[in-house]
Amino acid sequence: MEIRIRAIHFDATSQLETFIQKKVSKLDQYFDGILSAEVTLKVVKPETAQNKQAGILLNIKNGDCFAEKVADSFEAAIDDCVEALEKQLVKFKEKIRAK
Repeated sequence: MEIRIRAIHFDATSQLETFIQKKVSKLDQYFDGILSAEVTLKVVKPETAQNKQAGILLNIKNGDCFAEKVADSFEAAIDDCVEALEKQLVKFKEKIRAK
């Protein structure tokens, strides 16, 4: 699976990028048909708590899955996104099996 990371208006650290790669690649165990993942990181203005926004768009066979979360840190936001996508992928897989 190809993972593209876009940090809007800031530079993501290599440590953050490694964390994202590790977390997003784990989604492969829930669904085999993931073609690519696009991760978007953004700092929401004004500078307050809960201002780190992360969105993950998964391109999968026969469609897309998307999750976007806001948290205190990018790591927490990515964790929340991955959790939401796990649920979406399980549901998607069940729908395919039912057909």
